[in-house]
Amino acid sequence: MIEPIHATVTVRRTPEDAFRVFTKEMGSWWPLQALSMAEDSEDRVKAESVVFEEREGGRVYEVMSDGTEGMWATILAWDPPRRLVLAWKPNLTDNPPTELEVTFTADGDGTRVDLEHRGWERLGAMAEEARAGYGENWNGVLALFVGAAEAR
Repeated sequence: MIEPIHATVTVRRTPEDAFRVFTKEMGSWWPLQALSMAEDSEDRVKAESVVFEEREGGRVYEVMSDGTEGMWATILAWDPPRRLVLAWKPNLTDNPPTELEVTFTADGDGTRVDLEHRGWERLGAMAEEARAGYGENWNGVLALFVGAAEAR
């Protein structure tokens, strides 16, 4: 088994606010210029927004400058403002999705946000490399989330 990635941040927001910023408002803080399917494509398009279909079975996808959509995830569990689980695959490869679970827990006058990214074994030979890349990126992405959540 390949160890999951664990990351935790605390924001000075209620769980409801933190959950909303993480999901519905993801497009306002996610680094689309660097981490998007548009960046991986050969088509000179740019990612313009992120959409969270707020329900179990819903999709998470980016909308590109030419109107096309790039699917990032399917929502496996939707329990606002406590938890969400995603079948996560924000890329153009033929590999299966990994799994991303994010929980939101009241912590004093703020909210602790715990992220677990697991299921690396599904990626076969490229599992270790993929995990290493995500391990570096999640801390930076979560720092952007904290900045956005606390600026509101």
